[in-house]
Amino acid sequence: MPKKNSITVPDRIGLVKNDPWLEPYEAAIVGRHEHALYKLKELTNGGKQTLSDFASGYLYFGLHKTGNGWVFREWAPNATAIYMVGDFNSWTELPQYQLKAKKNGIWELSLPARAMKHGDLFKLRIHWNGG
Repeated sequence: MPKKNSITVPDRIGLVKNDPWLEPYEAAIVGRHEHALYKLKELTNGGKQTLSDFASGYLYFGLHKTGNGWVFREWAPNATAIYMVGDFNSWTELPQYQLKAKKNGIWELSLPARAMKHGDLFKLRIHWNGG
């Protein structure tokens, strides 16, 4: 089996081997299969985590009510500043609603319980170099 970009690719995938009518499309099928393997490797951090672990990101990111108030996390690796704006601050950028940069492009904001309430509408204002 040849290797391409550190992914083992079979000489012939079973789909085409079992159905000769697919032979004219073999290159496209193999390309899609390689891309799927690449994405799997990317999403699982090279197999260090499961797809289930990756899909559980919603448990960490987004807005969550905690025992002390609220926590909001977002992944925005190219951001230079992020503000949460909404009903609770008249849709204006205020320092107490500015997310703090953590590591690996993760931003976080912790708020006391009184800072917002269930049902408040909000969005993010994201700043980046050139925008």
